Amino acid sequence: MRHWWAALLAGSALWAQELPAPKYQRPAPEQPIPFSHRVHAGQLKLACKQCHPMPEPGDFAELPATTVCMDCHASVAKDSPPIARLARWHGEGKKVPWAPVYRIPDYVFFSHKVHTATVGAACSACHGPVAERDVMRREKDIGMAACMDCHRATKGSLACNYCHEPK
Repeated sequence: MRHWWAALLAGSALWAQELPAPKYQRPAPEQPIPFSHRVHAGQLKLACKQCHPMPEPGDFAELPATTVCMDCHASVAKDSPPIARLARWHGEGKKVPWAPVYRIPDYVFFSHKVHTATVGAACSACHGPVAERDVMRREKDIGMAACMDCHRATKGSLACNYCHEPK
């Protein structure tokens, strides 16, 4: 009886083992330069749309242009090697070759504008708590089942042709 706590600790250690990540959780892709959403969106309180504009018709949230980054980084951390690479791409008129984290299949219609501006969904509903992340990886399911569950919960359309073009 004296060592009941040892058995309890051993059992707790088994429960504490990390379970395998769900299949929609992917390792973070290697990016050309490090970027912390925790710093930019969390600490500096930059809104998603400041870096990810949605030009009309608003279907896609774009990746930031180097001009957006260089507005601050012309003077902030300008001597760091990653910012020097960013400045070089900016000077050459090139985009940062970001590796995609989330990608919607071509056969699916999805409008960021409809979901954020019209329905009022927060970006974190699909992308997770981005403002808490130093490294981005897919951590929320964006598959059909997750979308259907959300549509059911929010009384969105369940018609196939709402998100898929009829063939």
